[in-house]
Amino acid sequence: MRGLIGLKRTSATAALAGLLAGVGLLLAGCNNSPHPLGAEKENTLYMAFTERSPRYLDPTSSYAAPESAYTYEIYEPPYGYHYLKRPYQLIGRAASEVVKPYYLDEKGQRLPDDAPVERIAQSVYEVPLRPGLKYAPHPAFAKDGQGRYLYHRLSRDQLGDKRSPWDFAVQGTRELEAEDFVYALKRHASPRIEAPVFALFAEHVLGLREYGELIRRESAKQLQGLPETLADKPFLDFRRWPLTGAEAVDKHLLRIRIKGKYPQWNYWMATTFLAPVPWELDAFYAQPGMSEASLSWNRWPVGTGPFMMTEYQQDRRHVMSRNPNYRVDHYPCEGAPDDRAAGRLADCGKTVPFVDKVVANIVKERVPIKELFKQGYLDLPEIDRADWGVEFMVDKNDSDEVRKSFDERGYQFPMAVDITNWYLGFNWLDPVVGRGDTPEQQLKNRKLRQALSIAIDWEEGYGRIFRNKGGDAAHGPVPPGVFGSREGEPEGFNPVTHKRVDGRIERRSIEEARQLLAEAGYPEGRDAQSGRPLVLSYDYQRTPTPELKAENDWMVKQFAKLGIQLEVRATDFNQFQEKVLKGKHQVFWWGWFADYPDAENFLFLLYGPNAKSLHEGENAANYANPEFDRLYRRLQTLEEGPEKQQVIDRMVAIAREDAPWAWGYWSYSGLAFQSWVHNGKPGVVIRDVARYYRVDAAERTRKIAAWNSPIWWPLALLALGIAAIAWGTRRSYRRREQALAPGYQG
Repeated sequence: MRGLIGLKRTSATAALAGLLAGVGLLLAGCNNSPHPLGAEKENTLYMAFTERSPRYLDPTSSYAAPESAYTYEIYEPPYGYHYLKRPYQLIGRAASEVVKPYYLDEKGQRLPDDAPVERIAQSVYEVPLRPGLKYAPHPAFAKDGQGRYLYHRLSRDQLGDKRSPWDFAVQGTRELEAEDFVYALKRHASPRIEAPVFALFAEHVLGLREYGELIRRESAKQLQGLPETLADKPFLDFRRWPLTGAEAVDKHLLRIRIKGKYPQWNYWMATTFLAPVPWELDAFYAQPGMSEASLSWNRWPVGTGPFMMTEYQQDRRHVMSRNPNYRVDHYPCEGAPDDRAAGRLADCGKTVPFVDKVVANIVKERVPIKELFKQGYLDLPEIDRADWGVEFMVDKNDSDEVRKSFDERGYQFPMAVDITNWYLGFNWLDPVVGRGDTPEQQLKNRKLRQALSIAIDWEEGYGRIFRNKGGDAAHGPVPPGVFGSREGEPEGFNPVTHKRVDGRIERRSIEEARQLLAEAGYPEGRDAQSGRPLVLSYDYQRTPTPELKAENDWMVKQFAKLGIQLEVRATDFNQFQEKVLKGKHQVFWWGWFADYPDAENFLFLLYGPNAKSLHEGENAANYANPEFDRLYRRLQTLEEGPEKQQVIDRMVAIAREDAPWAWGYWSYSGLAFQSWVHNGKPGVVIRDVARYYRVDAAERTRKIAAWNSPIWWPLALLALGIAAIAWGTRRSYRRREQALAPGYQG
């Protein structure tokens, strides 16, 4: 009997001890890191993204800032920008050097470099490519022993359950060739792909417009008799049809012919629209079952750049890993005057990229991103946004306590004024806020837009209230810092929205806006004929989160000053893009990060043939004015000088009067980095930045441990409580077992 009692007592004690140990292990193992245990020790750059996964990673289609975080790291267009120098300077990426064009007349005879514009029939760019560049590994390049492609004749059954290029047994590569750039240019003519700059490129690349007509016919022939809903359309092989304006002179020399003179073409060669496209990838992704398996350019892009996509979890996580085939590339040894003092030249001449991986996890709201950054679990908040540093600086200046904490932890917030803007646009196709069908309606609609442009007090909203997204109120479409801008000059204000009072520039009064509104046919915000209130729809390109609600509420109040009701229709960015493509927007919020440092890159956002809803261009307002368009075409031929300045001034005056945008503000550019991240520098037109970032993983590991050290007293208190319960239970159990039952004799 005593043996049984001892066994029970021992089991109870062991169970309690096991419970105590288990709780201890559980609590000791808990932490608030979003990464796997020990991830901070790896040579990896960690960041977040807030929206859905990128819609387009296809170089022909991608034209959004969140997408550029990946595309410019994976692809190598011919040119890029020097990472450190300001003003921005073009350098070679896939090309070995930046070239100047030579000019031909109508007879094909070469002209001197200073030939008058009217004599120039063609500008010819002969671009030398770096020899030996190789694509990242991919099954599309894989061949058997006889040189036949292993995976170019797959059936659905052979594809099976593969959902990633890394599910294929064999990967391959090949050297980049000039023909890949020719193929890329041709691909913009495809009716099967969204090509936002086809209209613009067709104006300049010799024969591209006609090539587009040819490809549409050939595509229709190929699809004849097939279901319209067919996801995997047959391979459209652009190699079959030559393009006059692009040719491979030899394996490493690309020739592009531009109509007339267009100095900005060099800048376009620094965008991923000119990134090389190997035909093998197009053929591979056109096979049956690929779309259903999510195997496409938009998830699994392939290039010769420093990184490659190795993990893609839709709306959750993306991982780019070092491309093992990347060329020998070095960190720059020259920069702007302040770069040496900022430590941005310490890695001079070292091989890049520095990190092995770039990991992006979705965090849907800004507050959690800020907390993860402050705990050290994000090396930078988001790589594609230039407003995080501004927001953190606002937080830092809110109190001495926060300032001290930020300084002790060594957070870095490099700041600069850069060429980017945010604005409110009016859809020119809309009958109320757009152009209007008759001269009378056009005048009324213009006065409505002007009234709204006055009422929206950008100086208040993004100068004093929303300081974390602050900037200087814009007076037109051309940003400060590029040739032709008058922003900030005494005469550079917008006379439609502002006026000079006692030597100061002030926004026009709300009474003046109300007068314009009445002349537009909406006295006090009501239709003069029906008496119904004017209700406008506001399309906002972000998911409505608590931190964004204040901004939308503020915008509603701006319209309410005139008695106008504003209905907010907030969606995620992908849904917003779809709505704009279909022309279903009315009043909308939009921003623009410059592709290149030239006024033309902002004025083209108002060029009629670039209308997004009509031609899939980047003119989201679908604005069209014949005089503006004529001047734009002239602007494209001009070098910097007095004539170009005059043309820009006239275009800005036309746009101010028509008011297709309420001009918004020029935003400050500020980044946020941990102390262990080196070489961070703002630069809105430079998108291939990850290869320059260096991470000190040892410092990160130490600081994360210090900033997030476990708080042990709750565990100790719990342990004492469990011990007390165990002791009490054991004592009670022993008393009960040792008590003699009545009449019992041992």
